[in-house]
Amino acid sequence: MDSESVKKAIIQQVLLESSKANSQQLFQKVNEHCFEKCIPKPGNSMSSSETTCVTQCMEKYIAAWNSVNAALLRRLQADSGSFAT
Repeated sequence: MDSESVKKAIIQQVLLESSKANSQQLFQKVNEHCFEKCIPKPGNSMSSSETTCVTQCMEKYIAAWNSVNAALLRRLQADSGSFAT
């Protein structure tokens, strides 16, 4: 393997690990925030309003995460292109 291939493999591995960590953090934050916000008194089941609240809250978090992740990916790709020169 030449040094360029090694560098690309390392960058891919770092991106993969970062993506995994970000996903875990996203689910942890969604669980913490949406549960606390939408389910003030946990019981045996969720009401329809609690279900709707959790769904909307999760969708907002995921949309925000996707936006941030896409911006980060563009930045990393731009930075990796500048390292190639």
